[in-house]
Amino acid sequence: MIRETRFRSFALAACTLALIVTACGDDSAQDPQTSPSVATTDANSGANSSHAPEPTEKTDTERTFGSASFRADVWADNWFALYVNGELVGEDSVPVTTVRSFNAETITSDATYPLTIAIEARDFKETDSGLEYIGERNQQMGDGGIIAQITDTSRGDVAAVANAAWFSLVVHRAPLIKDCEKDSNPDDNCQFKITEIPTNWARAEFNDNAWTEATKWTENDVGPKDGYNQIPWDTSARLIWGSDLEVGNTVLLRMVVEG
Repeated sequence: MIRETRFRSFALAACTLALIVTACGDDSAQDPQTSPSVATTDANSGANSSHAPEPTEKTDTERTFGSASFRADVWADNWFALYVNGELVGEDSVPVTTVRSFNAETITSDATYPLTIAIEARDFKETDSGLEYIGERNQQMGDGGIIAQITDTSRGDVAAVANAAWFSLVVHRAPLIKDCEKDSNPDDNCQFKITEIPTNWARAEFNDNAWTEATKWTENDVGPKDGYNQIPWDTSARLIWGSDLEVGNTVLLRMVVEG
């Protein structure tokens, strides 16, 4: 027992001395690859470096909250303006005053999640009466409709589509009495309601709690044409508008995409 005690004392002393150059009793301590984090000095720059592997690509979280590139495909009857995070990024290239201005547009932009996507959509009308072709045999109420999808080209997937999850506010309604459709003097006899467009309605901080859910409409309801079939729409994308295709002439639409 005495010899064993002396041996342990000697071994402990030797181990203490050896710590000056290496870890005692652990060969792996001499190999930095087996240590979780070993700082070394770059001989060329003198800067500290780590053997911990550096990430070769961004994580999902970094992609979600960082800047990304987007492509927006939009078809409208008849005209639209698209905002992302409060900034106007594009609009229909065909003026709303053009008769039968049906076409699809593709708009690209960069933005940062969360995305606030906002669309001002307008149906063609000649006057505030809400009618078109006034004084002609085909004088009538127009009907609107819009479909959109936002693709995150940085990730290669669809980030958002038009559907009933969007919120809507109709800011021009006419005619309020549909029997006015064939009136010979619609500007005097048709009734309409115009709501002022809210300030900063396209920005993220805008409170849209008082808005209503957008209404989904079918292709038979809207009758999309001229450019609609040129876009490979996601199966979840829907034609949307206010609650009345004929009376709603100008509609604001909003959707927030978290990422």
